[in-house]
Amino acid sequence: MTTLSPENSLSARRSATLILEKRNPAIDKAEWDSFFDENGHLAKSRDFICSNILERGLHPFVRTEAWKFLTGYYSWQSSRDERLMVDSNRRRNYNSLCQMYEKIQPLLENLHGNFTETRNNIAYDIQKLYDKDPLGNVLVDKKKLEKTLLLSYVCNTKAEYQRGFHEMVMLFQLMVEHDHETFWLFQFFLQKTEHSCVINIGVGKNLDMLNSLITLLDPEFAEHLKGKGSGAVQSLFPWFCLCFQRAFKSFDDVWRLWECGLWMLAAPRVSWSQATALKPAGCPQVLLTGKPCRNFQVLVAYSMLQMVREQALLECMSGDAILSACNSLIDLDADELISAACVVYAELMQKEGSKDRPGPPGTQGNVTNWIEFLRH
Repeated sequence: MTTLSPENSLSARRSATLILEKRNPAIDKAEWDSFFDENGHLAKSRDFICSNILERGLHPFVRTEAWKFLTGYYSWQSSRDERLMVDSNRRRNYNSLCQMYEKIQPLLENLHGNFTETRNNIAYDIQKLYDKDPLGNVLVDKKKLEKTLLLSYVCNTKAEYQRGFHEMVMLFQLMVEHDHETFWLFQFFLQKTEHSCVINIGVGKNLDMLNSLITLLDPEFAEHLKGKGSGAVQSLFPWFCLCFQRAFKSFDDVWRLWECGLWMLAAPRVSWSQATALKPAGCPQVLLTGKPCRNFQVLVAYSMLQMVREQALLECMSGDAILSACNSLIDLDADELISAACVVYAELMQKEGSKDRPGPPGTQGNVTNWIEFLRH
């Protein structure tokens, strides 16, 4: 059985504090380059790099390359020459997919009604997308954005197009320079996050976990959400569909949260006992080491819901009123939200002895099952 200790809980809280204190600046180009040797192999451990990304963040000049490692676009074991080859292959494969799409497009239009409907939905969503910065400069190439979304719809049968994908792909387009990078980073992001944002795959599971987590950590609020506040949690699906994109005050905050979620998935899978024993010197202890929380997005959603909790209970708000309050959560700071989610995880670990508390959906409920479920 997993053993949870007060020390582990304190480690998570320490990392939450470190994130907010920002003792060191974001990783810049010079520091990023120092993580690799003359051949482009890692000179630092993957854990060290990922942990620094979590606690400090990435400078915009290194975000593109770092994300290629975090998503799996590049292997952490690759050399510089191997990465050049990978990028060349990805470009070539992307061009081949584009050519294939052009050939089968007439067939799709004639035989598949869903294709025409989806193409119209994409065009409608992109048309509404505001594509200029405060100075009026065009930020996004809408034609290229539409092409990427259509190609993704045709090639990725597991994740059909859904409203909100156009906003997500826009952020990838803003991050990188080339079309093939936009396409592949989006595909690897979906794969790495196990399609958690796809409404018919991961979103329902996220909502179920959120409900169970509220019941475990905040029984009073859970009772209100089952009574007068019923329906509120299930209506929060846009949070997960958009990976919380609309809650932040800047694109940098969105990228910051996403790359922290990717860090959770990039660290190697280890057992809890191994994680407790490792604790490498100088390595941050947020959620311990290893693969601490594959479902970090649930802790983020719980932290956001806690922002409206006091008002909801004090005013005995209905489900619709709670949803309205949640939808008003905008201009959030990513570091504050990440830190809050780490504190939630620490609180969860402190409930080691609560054997009678409910576990995640589909398990025999106890806190140990919850820890394992969030991690795996």
